Parts: sequence; structure tokens; C-alpha cells
Amino acid sequence: MSNHPTIIIHYHMGSADENSFFVHRGRSLRPALGLRLFCCSPLASMLTYLREMKALFFDGLMFHLIDNYKAPSPRENEALIRVLMAGICGTDMEIMKGYKGFKGVPGHEFVGVVEKVIGRYSNLVGKRVVGEINLGCGACEFCLRGIEKHCLERIALGIAGKDGVFAEYVTLPLKNLWEVPDRLSDEEVVFTEPLAAAFEVMEQVHVKPTGKVLVLGDGKLGLLVALVLSRSGSNVTVAGKHDAKLDIARQQKIRTKRADELSKRKAYEIVIEATGSAEGLDLALDLVKPQGTIVLKSTIAEEKELNLTRAVIDEVTIVGSRCGPFPPALAALASGRIDVRPLISAVYPFNEAMKAFERAGEKDTVKVLLDFKALR
Repeated sequence: MSNHPTIIIHYHMGSADENSFFVHRGRSLRPALGLRLFCCSPLASMLTYLREMKALFFDGLMFHLIDNYKAPSPRENEALIRVLMAGICGTDMEIMKGYKGFKGVPGHEFVGVVEKVIGRYSNLVGKRVVGEINLGCGACEFCLRGIEKHCLERIALGIAGKDGVFAEYVTLPLKNLWEVPDRLSDEEVVFTEPLAAAFEVMEQVHVKPTGKVLVLGDGKLGLLVALVLSRSGSNVTVAGKHDAKLDIARQQKIRTKRADELSKRKAYEIVIEATGSAEGLDLALDLVKPQGTIVLKSTIAEEKELNLTRAVIDEVTIVGSRCGPFPPALAALASGRIDVRPLISAVYPFNEAMKAFERAGEKDTVKVLLDFKALR
């Protein structure tokens, strides 16, 4: 019997209760940075607001595929984006188990087309974009330091306080958007957000070429981290439980090990924990050298008691790692230095979201994508 969560999707013809929607709270946000500027187009001001759209709504217990969900309206310095493709992430699967207590439209990995801009940068209308998922207050210590992902009042796309991208349309601040190179397919560029999270490891930890690095976990994020590290010349090994997923790493010239073949001997200077399991940190502590570093990538709903005595005795540095920089991710995709296409297990039209989530929960699945283009 399958041990992944049961997913029930109800189809609604009527509107959902508006009180359950997460609506972006208005904030004063800085204009977009690093974007090419052109003269304003009158077409943007001629577009009218949408009223309804198709969306996948999570009520805390189950999914509902709703035909006439209330469409978002962009505020000042925001864009209305028509979603082209979205990726089902491990965090989306954890939301089903109660992660962050989220209710609303999940989803945060996407590529879309800007349909309307409220603000100065109407040159973005018609452009294909990806978007950073954290929205800070814009005024606190962390926002002013440029780390809005740590704003104490932040909301996160499809994770906390804001409807996500498992819907026809989404809104985001202009400064969160990055234009996509034309040469990249939707299937490739939808990996930008998780690939950026993989690049964050390189921002946080100095990886010596001679040092031994172990990535625990052969899921999408573990494989992306291994790809980033291997392309930087690191001595990296991926350990996991699934032969089909480890084959993807081997085909990209990355060393692999079965998790059950790992010696508990402390052999690695750096261990990246990307198992998606509450037991991952315990295993990482078994494998990291004294005075080594563990990077935690898993976000899970399950709670677990943890004895950190070993971390104290061995003087282990533990680093939490979340979202990362988009520019190196986009550059790596555009140059072909990192090929994410082997990680795609299946692509489903958005109308078959239930089947897509069921496939995403299967043990040998790496990445499942939702295609919205059939809705047009």
C-alpha cells in the first residue's frame, strides 16, 4: 500500500468563502532593480482587472479545484502574472500535512507572463518572468539590509499569508521579478527557484575542492545541490534510497551511494541534509567530521525531539539554508552548465492536478510540473 498522503480534490462551481482567501497586504515597496527600462505602454492601463479564475485551494484538510476563485488584483508596484507552468515542491507536499498551518492556494515555483503592471515598469508587460517568493515589510532592519526573507512580518508565496501559483493568475511585487532568457523552455525555467535555493549553499559555506561533501537525499533539491556543487569542482557524493533517482545523478557524472551503504564513520567535512525527513539531522551528525558543517535544507511539518549533545562535543557548525539568489540560477540554466530536464518525471495539465499530486507522492518521482497553457 502506498504510504504517501491521500489527496482529495473537490470540484466547485460556486465561489469559495472569501474570508478564507489570503490577500496580499498593501505595502510601500521599492521599485524593481536591475530591470531594463522602456517607455510606458498605454496597453497596461487599458487592461481591466480579472474577477475569477481557476485555482487549486487547500482548506487545511483537502484540495478543492475551483473554477471561479477570486482573481488577485495588483497593487502599486506589483504585477499581475498569468501562470504558464508551475512545479510541485516538497514544501507543497508538507503543506498537506499541516506545514505552517497554511490555507489558500499553494505553489511557489513558476514561470509566467506579465499581463498588467501597476507602477513605472510597464515594459515588463508581455515578458516571461520568474519570481522570488518572500515579501517583507520593506521598512524593518532585515528588509533594509536586503534580506527580506528574514523579515519578521514577511509573507511567502503559497506558503504563508499569500496565495500561490497553483492558479491561473498571481500577483508579485515588481522587485521580486526576473525576466527569463528566451532560449529557455518553460519546463527548464520553472526550476529557477529551487535551483537558486541550491546555489544558496555556495553563498553560505566555503567548499574546499579537496574537502569531501555529502548530500543526503536524492530528491529534487538534493540532486540540484549536488549539481551546483559538482559544477563548481567540489568533491561531492549523493546518498539516497532510490536507485532511479541516483541514476539521474550518475548520468550527470556525480558520485552516488545507497544510504544503507553509508558507513557511520565521520568522513565528510560538509554534509548537506536534504532528505525531507525528521531523521535527516541525526544521520548527518553520524557522518560529519568533528568541526565540520551541516547544512539543513529540509522543511518538514513533523516534529521530532533532538539531542544536540553530539553537535556540541564535536563542535559541529549547523547552518539553516532556505531561498537563494536567482541570477546565478538563471545564468546556469541559460548557459547549459546545469541541465534540469532529466529531473522532470511528468508534466500534467492543470485540470489533472489530482493525478499530478498523486504522482508527486510516489517514491521514484523527482519533479512533477503543472502546465496551465491548455486553459487558454
